[in-house]
Amino acid sequence: MDSDLLIRNCYFLSMNVKFNIKLAEKYHSPSQIARVLTEDWAKRESYCPRCGEKIFEYENNRPVADFYCAKCKEDYELKSKNGNSGKKINGGAYSTMIERLNDKNNPNFFFLNYSSRDWEVKNFIVIPKHFFVPGIIEKRKPLSLSAKRANWVGCNILMSGIPESGKIFYIKDGDVLTREKVLNQWQNTLFLRDVDGNESKGWLLDIMQCVDRLGTKDFTLAEMYVFEDVLSKKYPRNNFIKDKIRQQLQVLRDKGYLEFLGRGKYRLV
Repeated sequence: MDSDLLIRNCYFLSMNVKFNIKLAEKYHSPSQIARVLTEDWAKRESYCPRCGEKIFEYENNRPVADFYCAKCKEDYELKSKNGNSGKKINGGAYSTMIERLNDKNNPNFFFLNYSSRDWEVKNFIVIPKHFFVPGIIEKRKPLSLSAKRANWVGCNILMSGIPESGKIFYIKDGDVLTREKVLNQWQNTLFLRDVDGNESKGWLLDIMQCVDRLGTKDFTLAEMYVFEDVLSKKYPRNNFIKDKIRQQLQVLRDKGYLEFLGRGKYRLV
């Protein structure tokens, strides 16, 4: 390993979970304080999960993303929350989010969960953009006519709709994961970018989630058939659910996400 790479690895392994609270001294609004501290932390401590290089902050008020990687050209939008992230995350305007799903230049998402009691990061996750399909976007009710933004329609990102392999942790429950683990997990699902159409990608993501729900690395085709009823309700026009399950398992096998062990047995790589 060359000396520059060794230095970078040591730097990233020593990721500091503490915010620089001195930056908040000139602010009074809790929302402004949170924004300044979280953006500063992400800029200082994070790195691109695709190539491992430092990320940079875009100029203020850029509508599409907050950070970018100069080497591999990935964009990232940061969303932060005090306390537990929960099952839903505010995704902003619904129409904008749906437009992004159909745009190859849409950003990846950083989700930062922090504690305002001690001003430190508890969880920091990146979700690659290839995991975003309409099925994980929940449309909220329009704001009332008396609201400042009357009839504005927001959305939630449903974290429960994202397979575990799509939730790449830098920091989990206060513990910093290795840079190597982050980069490897990113590469493991990059094949999803080449899948055309939200429905085709949605099928793969659903099968990946079914594998997650089995709770074991080794499983059988018969165990996957347990999800036939669930998938039938989601895809009522498909009368060949078992065939589709087998097909999607084969795709995941060909992409190196699963290993076929023979006789209807699979292993999560």
